[in-house]
Amino acid sequence: MKVQVNNLRKEFGRTVAVNDISFAFDSGHIFGFVGPNGAGKTTTMRIISTIEEPTAGDVLLNGISVCEEPELARRAVGYVPDTLPAHGDITVHEYLDFFARAYGLKGKKRTQAVEAIEEFTNVTGIREKHLKALSKGMKQRVSLGRALVYDPDVLVLDEPAAGLDPRARVELRELLLVLAERRKAILISSHILTELTEICNGVVIIERGRILETGTIEEVLKKSAPRRTVAIRLLESNSHQNAQLLKELLQTPFVENAREVTKEVHFELTGDEAAACAILGGLIAKKYQIIEFRQTKANLEDIFMNVTKGGVQ
Repeated sequence: MKVQVNNLRKEFGRTVAVNDISFAFDSGHIFGFVGPNGAGKTTTMRIISTIEEPTAGDVLLNGISVCEEPELARRAVGYVPDTLPAHGDITVHEYLDFFARAYGLKGKKRTQAVEAIEEFTNVTGIREKHLKALSKGMKQRVSLGRALVYDPDVLVLDEPAAGLDPRARVELRELLLVLAERRKAILISSHILTELTEICNGVVIIERGRILETGTIEEVLKKSAPRRTVAIRLLESNSHQNAQLLKELLQTPFVENAREVTKEVHFELTGDEAAACAILGGLIAKKYQIIEFRQTKANLEDIFMNVTKGGVQ
């Protein structure tokens, strides 16, 4: 399955929510969709899921247009909104079974599909509970189950980790990794960027309806943060020792922006791996008692802060 977003535009009156954006992702990939509140993420995801119609542009799901063939495209997409509707008089099992029926599953096939999804999302023990009685984490599991009950090839998740406790976030992350292994094409928006760095193959960063960066995680990190930061921690990590180390680093090739951070000394490495080895070897030769010398990689949170301005339409 290949998902192609082509020159997508969406206007609400005079407001341009999505402004000529294009990107693509494939089966087996998890793509992070990142941007400030009001950037156009939810609108884009609703268009991909055939809930909204674009003003211009199109989305192709293996060549099927969401504009020209929405009914056919809709069967390929499972959409998880940021909140589950609070139906007061329906149980978890009844809710999942209803949507299995809505998508044309019948008889034994429907029963097996619902039971399989209940087991996969680990809601079997609460299948007879009413939706209104569920915790946020359980509601998100049910919402994911509803999106998966007819086995779509594409999964679109809008802030699925919002409000979840740490254990629920870890469990959700594990479910998404399993789904990617099962060749689902996954687009997920979230403000928990450190977690997206761990699970995503690629990322789209959007602001004011326009794409600022897109590509694989490695490509975006390399483009937005080409220099690596090295952290050094000394055995006797005090202000005097760190001041001496800073003075030494200021006279060392391939070192820029050396500074003290908490009890460590950080600097930007402008050279390659060989340069890093030479710096470490030189410091050890001068009797600096180094117990930690590590390169720190930028994550999506760093990139997000660098490329966005916090604006909305």
